[in-house]
Amino acid sequence: MTKPFRSDFMLGAATAAHQVEGNNIHSDFWAMEHMPHSLYKEPSLQAVDHYHFYEKDIQMLVDAGLNTYRFSIEWARIEPVKGQFAAEEIEHYRKVLECCHQHKVNPVVTLHHFSSPKWLIAEGGWESKTTVEHFKNYCRHVVSELGPLMPYICTINEANMGKQITKIMKRMIGAAANDSNSTTPADVQVGLNVDVQSSMEKYFASLGQVFGMDPTKVQPFLSPRTEQGEQIIMKCHQAARSVIKELNSSIKVGITLSLYDHQALPGGEQLAEQEQHEDFLYYLPFLQGDDFIGVQNYSRKIHGPSGVVQPPDHAKLTKMGYENYPQALANVLQFVAKHWDGPIIVTENGISTDQDDERVEFIRQATAGVQKCVEDGIDVIGYMYWSLLDNFEWQLGYAQTFGLIAVDRSTQIRTPKESLSFLGSLRNR
Repeated sequence: MTKPFRSDFMLGAATAAHQVEGNNIHSDFWAMEHMPHSLYKEPSLQAVDHYHFYEKDIQMLVDAGLNTYRFSIEWARIEPVKGQFAAEEIEHYRKVLECCHQHKVNPVVTLHHFSSPKWLIAEGGWESKTTVEHFKNYCRHVVSELGPLMPYICTINEANMGKQITKIMKRMIGAAANDSNSTTPADVQVGLNVDVQSSMEKYFASLGQVFGMDPTKVQPFLSPRTEQGEQIIMKCHQAARSVIKELNSSIKVGITLSLYDHQALPGGEQLAEQEQHEDFLYYLPFLQGDDFIGVQNYSRKIHGPSGVVQPPDHAKLTKMGYENYPQALANVLQFVAKHWDGPIIVTENGISTDQDDERVEFIRQATAGVQKCVEDGIDVIGYMYWSLLDNFEWQLGYAQTFGLIAVDRSTQIRTPKESLSFLGSLRNR
């Protein structure tokens, strides 16, 4: 029997606005989903209409025994046109936050979870220095309006994702040059469609038309990133943290990072250490002054003398192509704790599978690892499973099933899975 978490431990689930709300029509992703020669396998459309069903979804979370909900506020809804803030959208998120508080649910709010206003990308996106001021203004508006309702804020989701995408693109180019296929969906912890080399020329032509600019200058958040882009992302975080603390010093502010459990075979130690630096240690100087760090982990990477090696032949894979390896989370938490002296929240950890018994077992093993970390003195204060709902997995569309709740999108009927009640049973009430 798994030992339950203490009653004040933040145990819950996570979503992201664009993946669940539906009709995010002013965002860059909506534009890219609907353009000719899109890399998206299908458009998001109504998604699972969490925009209108949030009360029902939060109630299901509460009924299972969970006490925390991580969700994102959508910048493209709040500021659909540069400098013009939509009061009705602020009121929508006010209602979501109030719903959480009414049910004694801790809201953990992410201010940017991958999708951006379309106008921001047309102005240079996440490689433009002007984005820092734009993001700061957006954060100031949201926190001025909603600050007292937001005890925890993640400024930016997976701030290191651009670097991981840069690496996968380099491997794709190398594989194409060598006429090999060494790149798999498991090379990055996000729903990217990597089977697209043949259509890239048409894609870039469409991209330029949609955003009205040189397609090579189009920089949505999920793009390969230069060193200047890395600096801009972190300056956005620092500017957001500064304005949040200025407006409401009681809000706990942090960032989330996508982290693999990097393991080394003999001869692969240096490569593993290099990836640990690129994924995590590089960012630490920018996080001084943060109140917590959000850890997001799904699997491991095994490094040999020549690079990443494939999982063992006997390994089970998830629908995303990752190795099903729930032990990775505890290993990552132990590594982070060696370098970060402060609270840690597991802001994402989950599995895409059609077999819910596999999900239950994944959660059982992952949370047991978290419990062991807590017992060992690591300051882990929360665990949020990804995801509360089966949802839109970016370029891969709706085929991936991470959710604790299934959704029939033709009717928007929700059906809780056993994994939802299992996760709830892990909290001491």
